[in-house]
Amino acid sequence: MLDIARLLCGNLSTGEVLRHGRQTATMPSELLRFSQDKKPVVVWNTSRRCNLHCVHCYTESKDKVYPNELSHQEGVALIDQLADFGSPVLLLSGGEPLYRPDVLELAGYAAGRGLRVVISTNGTMITREKAFQIKEAKVSYVGVSLDGIGPVHDRFRGVKGAFEKSLQGIRNCQEAGVKVGLRFTITRQNRDQIEGIFRLVEEEKIPRVCFYHLVYAGRGKHTARIVMEPKETRSLVDLIFQKTRELYQKGLETEVLTVDNHADAPHLYMTLLKEDPARAEEVYKLLLWNGGNNSGIAIGCVDEQGFVHPDQFWRSHSLGNVRERPFGDIWRDTSDPLMAGLKDRKALLEGRCSTCRFLEICNGNFRVRAEAASGRVWAPDPACYLTDQEINAPVPVEAVA
Repeated sequence: MLDIARLLCGNLSTGEVLRHGRQTATMPSELLRFSQDKKPVVVWNTSRRCNLHCVHCYTESKDKVYPNELSHQEGVALIDQLADFGSPVLLLSGGEPLYRPDVLELAGYAAGRGLRVVISTNGTMITREKAFQIKEAKVSYVGVSLDGIGPVHDRFRGVKGAFEKSLQGIRNCQEAGVKVGLRFTITRQNRDQIEGIFRLVEEEKIPRVCFYHLVYAGRGKHTARIVMEPKETRSLVDLIFQKTRELYQKGLETEVLTVDNHADAPHLYMTLLKEDPARAEEVYKLLLWNGGNNSGIAIGCVDEQGFVHPDQFWRSHSLGNVRERPFGDIWRDTSDPLMAGLKDRKALLEGRCSTCRFLEICNGNFRVRAEAASGRVWAPDPACYLTDQEINAPVPVEAVA
């Protein structure tokens, strides 16, 4: 996750991070990615059932009951495991998490155990009453997925009228005093919607928008028609930079983030290097602390049946089950070759990734995409849009000092 707005527009410094000691226990939530003792943010797929049918769904969810999902008591036990282990954030996802009747009770329990609770939802089930219940459960943030404006979003989500219901869910959260933001997955079929999303954010006074790069998992693995070429991706990232700056020029300090393509970090650094070298070196230090891809390190997943995965997209590989062993024991166990590799991957990476000068701030990008495209976990990520010349040029001495 890359904080485009604060890095690009100059109001995040190493000094601000250092004031909090770079320890998970003392860092505010928005700075956790810079901590030294990285503990995993955990995505819990609370249920696989969903009322929509999204073309890029990594869980391939449908509107049906799925068997063997964690019970309420097992969910409470999981939350206790995460709190005891020191995980700072619990992200409740799905399917559609609000389909689960006890999800807000679980959210409230997690908040009471000291976890920052986030809900990732399609927003269609957030009635006015539900929004106030979310507030009462002490949910810190609600991310609502929107993949375009009006009918574009409806086509992606497979249900007519989904956009209006999601937008109303956002408005209901705002009325209830719940922090809410947008989640937009960038694909070839909605690349022309980015400017419209920025307009919507401005018009509706939405404080946060996250742009997700497509990960080849679930239904997203079988939709080659929506995958963009690297040059297309780069041009859209440049557009996101531009629109973010325009918001800041208007005095709107909207949080703008990009997620799931760690080539964005060196691209942002090289962009700043042309404009403001001193600021670029400050940002490079922050990017080093951020660490690039954190699958198996600072992001993890527990699926609806209790299986633990290195991230939410890696459902094909289980590290263990929280019904049998505590999450912390599973997470620390490096007897699994994939988990061991993810925690110390640099020597395993192949091709362009192995010699890239930006490896310290990218960490090999997304291994799920590499495996999906080539069948090899440590192959280069095909979504990297940096040129061979860019990745082989020397990093300025000041950046690593």
